[in-house]
Amino acid sequence: MTGLRYVYAVCRPFGTPLQSQLSGVAGDPPRALTHHGLVAVVSHVPERDFAEEPLHRHLEDLDWLTETARAHQGVIDALTTVTTPLPLRLGTVFRDDSGVRMMMEAREEDFQRTLDRLEGRVEWGVKVYAESEQRESSRPVQKAASGRDYLRQRRQQTRSHEEMWQKAEHFSTRLHENLSAFAEDSRLHPPQNPALSKATGRNVLNAAYLVPRANSEEFVELVDRTKGEVPGMRIELTGPWAAYSFAGEPT
Repeated sequence: MTGLRYVYAVCRPFGTPLQSQLSGVAGDPPRALTHHGLVAVVSHVPERDFAEEPLHRHLEDLDWLTETARAHQGVIDALTTVTTPLPLRLGTVFRDDSGVRMMMEAREEDFQRTLDRLEGRVEWGVKVYAESEQRESSRPVQKAASGRDYLRQRRQQTRSHEEMWQKAEHFSTRLHENLSAFAEDSRLHPPQNPALSKATGRNVLNAAYLVPRANSEEFVELVDRTKGEVPGMRIELTGPWAAYSFAGEPT
């Protein structure tokens, strides 16, 4: 099959084959391209969609982007079960195999150093949502009998919200400290926009943790023990993922 080369990840050679039915971006199954002890996992994609100009247009198309990201992530997830992949950016495309090898040659030292650091490790995501605000807003509002009553109700609401955010901040800070002490590394990401994530409640912690695969079960148990600990706090655990948040240089 002809076409451009779409690169999903770089990793070390792995003995376990990927699933035979695995389909990559644009429906082409991924394959391994070896160079100097590194493996780039690639597939063929059509130039009409992935050359520079059409790719730029497609990235503005939410449906196309969602489908492509899902296929990209499917390959990364499959790799994560058999090796430690270093994921590349969505839409990383080269003209041919030679272009991929040149990229691997130029970045070989960085790739080797990062793979050494990530070997045998996975990323877990933890989000905390404060749901008290939603429950407060669902309560029927008592009609104020006077201006004084109205001001009193407003003061009570303000005090209640301040207490809720103090509780949420304390809980999420303590949780992050405990998880960071267990993990080898951690990253704090900006809170998610509820309009985009569609998640209920307010996101007060959005963090990633780098954990040895062998310790993942203990990490999950550590998170699970905190669920229900504080009313109004909802914890969401995702993973294990390839170490996207830790693919750059350590901070």
